[in-house]
Amino acid sequence: MNRPDALEPAQQPMQHVPRRRSAALSDDGTQAEVLAAGALVWRLHQGQLQVLLIHRPRYDDWSFPKGKLDDGETLPECAVREVAEEVGTKIRLGVPLPVTRYEVPGQGGPRTKEVWYWAAEIIDGKPKHDGEETDQVRWATPEQARDLLTQPGDVDPLLELERLSEEARLRTVPFVVLRHAKSKPRSSWSKPESERPLAATGKRQAKTVEKLLSAWRPRTLHCSPWKRCAETVAPYVKKHRHRIKYRKTLTEKRARQDPDKTARRIRRSLELIAPSLVCTHRPVLPLVLNTLETWLDSPSLAEAIPQADPYLQPGAVLVAQQAVDRGGQIVSVEIYEPYED
Repeated sequence: MNRPDALEPAQQPMQHVPRRRSAALSDDGTQAEVLAAGALVWRLHQGQLQVLLIHRPRYDDWSFPKGKLDDGETLPECAVREVAEEVGTKIRLGVPLPVTRYEVPGQGGPRTKEVWYWAAEIIDGKPKHDGEETDQVRWATPEQARDLLTQPGDVDPLLELERLSEEARLRTVPFVVLRHAKSKPRSSWSKPESERPLAATGKRQAKTVEKLLSAWRPRTLHCSPWKRCAETVAPYVKKHRHRIKYRKTLTEKRARQDPDKTARRIRRSLELIAPSLVCTHRPVLPLVLNTLETWLDSPSLAEAIPQADPYLQPGAVLVAQQAVDRGGQIVSVEIYEPYED
């Protein structure tokens, strides 16, 4: 989508809008003129589902934390930032929720606007109003929230949140698959393949990937030790000070020699049911994705798993949400692609 305030692809390697799939939704791009993102932050209080609502004095309305994209920002980054700004907490995004669509006034007439939502849990901080954008913050049951919400369209993501909770699909952890960013061409590299580094574009992509990954905060990191993979995750590891394990089974060479061992490595990572990331190479992706398919909660989600070479573009991110209360079954899949040079 071309926006007047958007950065050029060379400056912003990651696209704004993802592809998202769950049992209830299928999002592929947008035609909206205004994009925003937010989160339905939830908790279980004495065994009962509650969702976080905010009151905005400027509009005198009750809604969920949300706001418009900043320049160069992706939708997940926007959702996380808006929650931090409006209620002062850090969150981890969970299952995608329905997009709300409506018109807003513009200089040339009404403009179409979309707000992309995710379920989310607090990982740090206690909600409080900021005194400017928000003057009240409260936890509400779904029934209370329906009575308080000002915009009727906000009920749709709330209903999906309730459904996910009732079906034990709401409490999730992310399993992230990352293809290393763009590297120097094989044709121009005469040294060992394991030492081939990122190209200039790849280094920009790696910085953007760090910002995107912060929306899910994976903590268990497994990566091919080859240089282009290590350089791709380096900004995230440095920023968040997470430990990382370099696995030879995730290299092209080992995956070709013993594909079953590589598949077992992926299965063990999935069995952890913890916020995880795997960074690897294009030739290894079929093994990774085939293993993911065996964990899908619904056959319809298979359509979200890439089936054809190159599977994921260099620097692309796939996020699969594993339902903790369903043995780690995957209940949603999202893909974030970089811009092409």
